[in-house]
Amino acid sequence: MNAPKIAEDAGRARESLRTMWRIRRFEEAVEELYGRGLMHGTMHLSIGQEAVPTAVCQTLRRDDYITSTHRGHGHCIAKGADPESMMAELLAKETGYCRGRGGSMHIADTATGNLGANGIVAGGVPIAAGAALSASMRGTDQVAVCFHGDGALGEGAWHEAVVLAAMWRLPVVFLCEDNHYGMSMSSRRAFGLADLSDRARGYGIPGVSVDGNDLQAVHDAAAEAVGRARAGEGPSLVVATTYRWRGHSKSDKNLYRTREEIEEWRAQDPIVRFERAVLEAGTLTATDLEQIGQEVRSELRTAVQRAHAAPDARPDDLLESVYAEVDA
Repeated sequence: MNAPKIAEDAGRARESLRTMWRIRRFEEAVEELYGRGLMHGTMHLSIGQEAVPTAVCQTLRRDDYITSTHRGHGHCIAKGADPESMMAELLAKETGYCRGRGGSMHIADTATGNLGANGIVAGGVPIAAGAALSASMRGTDQVAVCFHGDGALGEGAWHEAVVLAAMWRLPVVFLCEDNHYGMSMSSRRAFGLADLSDRARGYGIPGVSVDGNDLQAVHDAAAEAVGRARAGEGPSLVVATTYRWRGHSKSDKNLYRTREEIEEWRAQDPIVRFERAVLEAGTLTATDLEQIGQEVRSELRTAVQRAHAAPDARPDDLLESVYAEVDA
């Protein structure tokens, strides 16, 4: 008997909405802090893409691995990271995941299997293949999911890692978040493919494309790919077509997209779509949805306050994790 759809299961629906709203509110909070000059460096927001990490990480166990990207806040949160520790990291606090030294693009949380975000396009792809190789050599049934963008498909590291993973039938899923742009270059111009998942054919692995704003569609495709990997059947490529509402980074003046295009995709908000599905299924009420939203707002407000109050990273301690101390 098939399991009920996520929107038809009250517990799973609540958790899905809580995760998606947690990602959305976290990124809105850091965007505001950056605008007020309280957060430095840069950041890459994934507002509008919340369904992908939420759905994919639901198919994983805590001991499974993920690798992330420069646009990785959603992956971290969906895999179980603590928003307060993430916020502290972005605010350069000692209580951050990397003690305030990594910032937005380098959050890692090994306790939840998150091997780290990566500022290098496709930088996490060979790391995920390596984690999958480790699981294979140790004889576990752990799976690695490599989140990457459409731009990664043009990188040599992606090609090399997929070749290796296919050859050794490694338990890894290459999860492409096709948000239509690699910085300012449209993926439709960058690749001579109508469907990016067709790229999988050249490597002898399964490939599928799904609506990345449809939580259930992403979940089903990811579950199949993860199941194949866990059963020893090798890697898969899943392309989730979605859209980032914001620019590539905070310095992006967004001159390559029309306002009409952005508004068209905003109308396909994955959170609103899932809320509508839940209401139509009669699983949760409008009051339930409002309560979930309020709980997440309160959680993120507390996370920001506590992160602000944490001690700053100490400049005199900056090199502590760079060099090893070796006894003479």
